[in-house]
Parts: sequence; C-alpha cells; structure tokens
Amino acid sequence: MKLIAACLIALLSMPSFALADGAPPPRMPTADGGKTADVPEVTASYGKQEEFVLPSGNIGCIYTPEGGTAVYQPADGGPELSCDRIEPRYVRATLARKGEATLYKDVGDQSCCSAGPVLDYGETWEAGPFSCLSTRTGLSCERDDGHSFFLSRKRLAAN
Repeated sequence: MKLIAACLIALLSMPSFALADGAPPPRMPTADGGKTADVPEVTASYGKQEEFVLPSGNIGCIYTPEGGTAVYQPADGGPELSCDRIEPRYVRATLARKGEATLYKDVGDQSCCSAGPVLDYGETWEAGPFSCLSTRTGLSCERDDGHSFFLSRKRLAAN
C-alpha cells in the first residue's frame, strides 16, 4: 500500500518538474519584476484530405494535400494520392510529390473504401498536381509530370 501511495504522489508531482528547464512559462514575472511578452499560441495549418470511390466500390482514393493533416503527414511532406483496389487482390497505388508511382501488394492496413463521394465513369477528379479519370475499365491517375498508375480488376500498372 505504501508503494502505491508513493508512486501516486510521484506521478502527481511530475507536472511541476516539466517547467524546471529554466525558461519561464508565458506571462510569468521576469527576474526584474516585469512581465514577459505574451507568447503566441503555435498552431499548425493542416489541409483536409479528399476521398472518392468508383461506382463499383472496388477502388477508392485518398488525397492528402501538401503539409498533410493533423493526423497524417506524408513522408516527403505531400501532396500524396493513394488509391486502393479490393478485388481480386488488395493492392495500393501511391503517387507522392515526386518519383515514380508505387504499387504495394502487401498492404497491412486494408481500409478501402468510403461510401462516397462517387467519381462516376467518364468523370475526372483533380487536386494539387494529380488528376484521375474514372472509366468502366478502371482508374487512371497521373501527376502533372507524367508519372501515373492504373488500377482495375484485370490490370495494374505504375510508372
């Protein structure tokens, strides 16, 4: 019982040690009795992901803008387009800010697909440097420098 009480006291007193690094928190008196300048709150400016699915429900995409979101930041800072195909085998195709498109055939976080919005056949989706065309034969997506991928039940391609 004494050990539990000692641990509890130690845990409750830890926040008081967090400011012991020598820098006073905002609005505390300085050594000469004056007030420190107000320290502006740091807020990150994140974008919002966009999603779409094909009418078949077999392919769905997530676009992450440059800088990422509060929850996800692409490794190279974004923007990033990631599309998943469910059948006949789960595959993910990704286009990053630069470089060739990548196909991942062993996807650990299979999470496709949202219920909408639906990118009807014949329609084009565009955001950042990416554009995608939905057709009855599959989805083709391209970055403005020409690197692209194609997903369908019958074929996968990436360059």
